Amino acid sequence: MGRLWAQSSSWRRDAAELTALADHLTAHGLVLEMLAGPLPGIYDPTGPGKLLFAFFAAMAETERENIRESTLEGLDTAARKGKHGGRPPVITDDMLHTVLRRRAGGESVEQIQPDLIIPTGKRKGRNPSVASIYRALAEHAKREAYPDAVEQAHADFATLNSGEVPRPPTDTEALASR
Repeated sequence: MGRLWAQSSSWRRDAAELTALADHLTAHGLVLEMLAGPLPGIYDPTGPGKLLFAFFAAMAETERENIRESTLEGLDTAARKGKHGGRPPVITDDMLHTVLRRRAGGESVEQIQPDLIIPTGKRKGRNPSVASIYRALAEHAKREAYPDAVEQAHADFATLNSGEVPRPPTDTEALASR
């Protein structure tokens, strides 16, 4: 019978992975030997070691659920306080307006980029990357292509926050918005 060595301190796995490992060990006639940690020893997944794998699997799943619940709780609390995660925008509306105006005048993004300065955040006072400018231009083009979709999304969000359930648009409304 072969052995698989592991340090128990590195066992932060989910339940499915632990169960699959136990099945793999059983199928190949291997045992698990914990070299260090609170549970050193040899564990056979077909015998008493099966209980250890079940315990680890249950604990991993419980920990994962607790982390998920506390994360969702924190996000919900922040949203109720009007705080939303994420970084401040690198390209502000004023910067986008400048880029659009200067591009209409024939300048390239590479020529415009050194004149733009990030107003807030970790990179305050520095120039935005050319990629950030192109992303902002793409988002702007998307908003311009589907202006009703953005307004409808804002209206649906406001309705959801008021507790009402939004109704799907009628066929006439759907055709009119195209």
